[in-house]
Amino acid sequence: MTIKSIVAWVDSWRRYRVAVAELSQLSDRELHDLGITRSEIHAVARQSSGI
Repeated sequence: MTIKSIVAWVDSWRRYRVAVAELSQLSDRELHDLGITRSEIHAVARQSSGI
């Protein structure tokens, strides 16, 4: 792996963790309004971060 690819991977991982943290703080009602169930949080975060 090159430095550039490692940096890109770390950035993607950071975006994933931030998305999981933010979505996890939402209430079930707020998640429902977004069309997301609590069990889908990790999948949505992976998709949005590009992991």
